[in-house]
Parts: sequence; C-alpha cells; structure tokens
Amino acid sequence: MPTLRDACRYIRSKNAGPFWVTIDLFFKDTESFRKYHASKAISPPRIAQEYGVDPAMVKYFPIENLNAVKISFPRKTPQGGTVERDMHQGQQYARLLSIELE
Repeated sequence: MPTLRDACRYIRSKNAGPFWVTIDLFFKDTESFRKYHASKAISPPRIAQEYGVDPAMVKYFPIENLNAVKISFPRKTPQGGTVERDMHQGQQYARLLSIELE
C-alpha cells in the first residue's frame, strides 16, 4: 500500500488562526489526486481520530485544480497558551506521513 508520503509531493501543516490547524496535502499529479483524495485514510473521521478532535469539526476541502486537499480542525488549546509545544503547528503533519492509502 502506498503511504501519504508516497502519493504527495508536499505536505504541510500550519496555523489557521489561533484556534484552528490546517493541513495541506499536495498530490504529485492529477492521477494521484483522483485516486487518493477521497481515501478513508484521510477522511474527516480518520483525521479526527488521529488528532483527538470531534469529527463534526473537521473540515475537508478537495481542490482539484491544484491536486490538493486542505483539512482543517480546531486546536486542542489556543495558540500561545502555557502548554503550547508547537506554536505555529508546523510539525503536526508528520504523524500523517506513514498513513497507508486505500
């Protein structure tokens, strides 16, 4: 099974304001996008499970003309709080790299 790392040319995570995180998945080409963008492995319920958030709060946006998917979800704590470990959420994508796509 290919992993998300195999199917994407670029994966990033970042702030979407002080209360949200966004993960961008840029697939290698149109074929990869069409084949994997609707995979259960990156579906809102799976992302919610991975990041410990309510599945109803996960927003999923396929962007066909960019061969990309944008996934947003609420942060567990607001940006800059006393327990903050990744203020800009730039490392949050890493746990998705080895997810196997269906």
